[in-house]
Amino acid sequence: MSSPFDLTGRRALVTGSSRGIGLAIARSLLGAGAQVVIHGRNAEAAETTAAALASEFGAGAVSSAGFDVTDEASVLEGVAGVEAVGPVDILVNNAGLQHREPMLEVSVQDWERVIRTDLTSAFLVGRTVARGMIGRGAGAIVNICSVQTDLARPTIGAYTAAKHGLRGLTRAMTAEWSGSGVRVNGVAPGYIRTELTQALVDDPAFNAWVLGRTPIGRWGEPEDIGGAVVWLSSDASRFVTGQVVFVDGGMTAVV
Repeated sequence: MSSPFDLTGRRALVTGSSRGIGLAIARSLLGAGAQVVIHGRNAEAAETTAAALASEFGAGAVSSAGFDVTDEASVLEGVAGVEAVGPVDILVNNAGLQHREPMLEVSVQDWERVIRTDLTSAFLVGRTVARGMIGRGAGAIVNICSVQTDLARPTIGAYTAAKHGLRGLTRAMTAEWSGSGVRVNGVAPGYIRTELTQALVDDPAFNAWVLGRTPIGRWGEPEDIGGAVVWLSSDASRFVTGQVVFVDGGMTAVV
């Protein structure tokens, strides 16, 4: 019998996957047998990452796409290009950014930039891809949330609002699309060690706070997120929809 986690024959689009957590998710999906489309706003960066993965997983397993997830026209064109090659069975909305500034000082432009990148993009890409999934009667969407989906810290108000909103969007998508065979869930990473967070890892005070606040006692690694995404993308979770799974080392389970 084949494993319920086997993704052979399925095609996944992972936004923001040329590096960091998105890249680790792409590698996990490839390891489970999926074909993966590496995405980035910078098409050259996405192509370079895809070429590197192709040397490991095979040329037929990896392709790339470059488009702006915050712009509807770009999303429509980009997704059409991806689907011209083959249907998207799995969508991982991973693209996002952070902006650290007190809410009394943050500009409306920076606030809206974070909301558009971290929340609106999941709506734009999600509904564009969902149209094809609904037509086929099957599909899995995984929205990458955060511990800030439940919590809050000073200076990241826009990010916190966006990630809280992403949980609501996950539930709204579930309410509208799950009856058509499209399951929608979220994965909420804790503090993950990546090139973007390395400065925080290197900050003795912040590092001590993370280690003390996380029951497992370490930073997460990008690879820790991939397993949850594979599960939510596979038949192993076929009766799971509308949920946000926290992969945070226990951070949100304790006080």
